[in-house]
Amino acid sequence: MKIEDFIATIEEEFEDLEPGALKPESRFRETFEWNSINALILIALVKTNYDVVINAEDITKSKTIMDLFTIISSRMNSPLPLS
Repeated sequence: MKIEDFIATIEEEFEDLEPGALKPESRFRETFEWNSINALILIALVKTNYDVVINAEDITKSKTIMDLFTIISSRMNSPLPLS
């Protein structure tokens, strides 16, 4: 899994996002309307697709897509490559 694949998964899940809207340095909470429902969707997406549990604190700590990707990667059995 690459960061590009992770981004594509997020863009597919959230209808407000156009393909290519997110970059690793994107501040995801500023890119589209962010609310508690979207946080729950993201938590479920990560659990379903990567079998990794993240929580609201992880999302709050993450400023960018890369920050979130790094947290998820660190919790996987085999970490995701950065590129």
